[in-house]
Amino acid sequence: MGGTVTVEINEKKVSVPFGTTILEACKENQVHIPTLCHHPDLCIAGACRVCVVDVEGMRTLQTACSFPITSPLKIKTSTPMVRKARRHIIDLLLSEHYGECYSCVRNNNCELQALAKEYGVDSFTFGHVDKPVFEIDKSSPSVIRDMNKCVLCKRCVRTCIDLQEVGVLEAIDRGGKTHIGTFYDKALADVICINCGQCINRCPTGALHANDPSDDIWAAIDDPKKHVVIQTAPSPRAAIGEEFGQAPGKSFTGELNTALRRIGFDKVFDTNFTADLTIMEEGTELLNRLKAAIVDKDESVKLPQFTSCSPGWVKYIEHFYPEYIDHLSTAKSPQQMFGAVIKTFYAQESGVNSEDIVTVALMPCSAKKFECNRPEMNDSGFKDVDYGLTTREMAKMIREAGINLPEMPKTHFDYPFGDASGAGLIFGATGGVMEAALRTAYELVTGREVPFENLRIEPCRGFQGVKQASVKLENCLEKFNFLEGVEFKFVVAHGTANAKIVMEMLKRGELNDVHFVEIMACPGGCIGGGGQPIPTSEVIRTARAKAIYEEEESLPIRKSHENPHVNYIYQKFLTEGPCGHLSHKLLHTHYTKRGKFIS
Repeated sequence: MGGTVTVEINEKKVSVPFGTTILEACKENQVHIPTLCHHPDLCIAGACRVCVVDVEGMRTLQTACSFPITSPLKIKTSTPMVRKARRHIIDLLLSEHYGECYSCVRNNNCELQALAKEYGVDSFTFGHVDKPVFEIDKSSPSVIRDMNKCVLCKRCVRTCIDLQEVGVLEAIDRGGKTHIGTFYDKALADVICINCGQCINRCPTGALHANDPSDDIWAAIDDPKKHVVIQTAPSPRAAIGEEFGQAPGKSFTGELNTALRRIGFDKVFDTNFTADLTIMEEGTELLNRLKAAIVDKDESVKLPQFTSCSPGWVKYIEHFYPEYIDHLSTAKSPQQMFGAVIKTFYAQESGVNSEDIVTVALMPCSAKKFECNRPEMNDSGFKDVDYGLTTREMAKMIREAGINLPEMPKTHFDYPFGDASGAGLIFGATGGVMEAALRTAYELVTGREVPFENLRIEPCRGFQGVKQASVKLENCLEKFNFLEGVEFKFVVAHGTANAKIVMEMLKRGELNDVHFVEIMACPGGCIGGGGQPIPTSEVIRTARAKAIYEEEESLPIRKSHENPHVNYIYQKFLTEGPCGHLSHKLLHTHYTKRGKFIS
């Protein structure tokens, strides 16, 4: 049904669309209602009851988040009964909440703590837990679970089941025994968790947080024998300002470079360099697959080729669709390519022993912690990337060093991995890898730029869950005349719920004429990664994407194959070119058919 309904909110008459919830109506009219289980990315739960309001004619208080307005109502949001009910709910939550705020990872960014302050909690009315009930699960390299701090809002459950469609977490038992757990309460490392960290981003307390290696990184920085190198991805640079009170939507690339040097990192490099390298390797691999399929009639070639930059997506397909693993590009992610390059080519060029180099990757993603610990990732002869650090953890280190990031002067990245193209920069947003690949592949095949204004390939952009488009290849260069007239079809998806849609399309044979597919595990792509600042929402992710695209258009080089430092590494080190013997050894990998069986 359409139309509007007139309601009274605190004696003020307003008109709202039919079916609007009381919470939405109040937000639209600048009336504050506290929430805990509600999240803009998730379905309605009505579990915490913190948002109760008084609706005239109703026997009991009603939850604003789950009450749809379908007829005229008189609503009061702050009666004595409402305030008392909310205060009692908060007191009851605190009575079962173990831990001290000052030692919690979410101190000063905890929604329960904020509610306690808002409602004047100065004592534990119903007592307080003084001993932990649950053992902290530290089994995962990516996510730590401390259920002693859980408030049973079920945001993590809805995130895992509904938003990502992975289904690792669920509410177990009933009544006072209810707790959030995994299958048979197994350790997180032993179930089908893809390490995306989306549950962390939506947890209101410190019950879920990333596995933080910052103490080990400080120890390496303080060790005079170690040469500590950090690479920074574009998404953290577009979001880290939020950790310092800045509004979403501004990149702090230059300021971050300065802060990292002041902290003590010996070299600060740009992950966009190996994003460009990824395009060269992954793009060449795709062209090789197309040639083998079209010219050589090799029926064993797997098309469409899937991107492999997102470790959460890689682990998702390993668990849920292992029979399609050969569709994945063998190219490593930019993070892992950088690690291999640092401990081989960079060590050789700089004269630093590989065993003395500590590589740190600043990433938006908790799954990157799992990725750098994969046993396959040691092709340099060492662990290619020693530590994965999230945006939140990096901000903590910067604050610990007494630095206010927005006040830092801007400086450039270090040579030789400080210059990268805009194509590498847009990897941070959903569709960015596809857009970067098309800018290069189209020009290599036809000798011309992609036929889109100012290189903006709009079909790749935006937050639509699954996008499909095509570009026709005409007047191809002689080397690629086998692609003449081909309608190059591609698909872009973000979030593993949308990945599932794409994989089911593949199973039904609906992608048989598609050539290339980009999938990112996190909503919005890397800008919405599990290591990014909290809170998150589509509005925030949109602002971060805008910051990335604006910065990209200001760069002098916007195509990966035009990056002179990428060309230099192929001339000097990877002399057989993309997908050559050495590049295949260092920059490519293999995957594991894990399946969903849990022993």
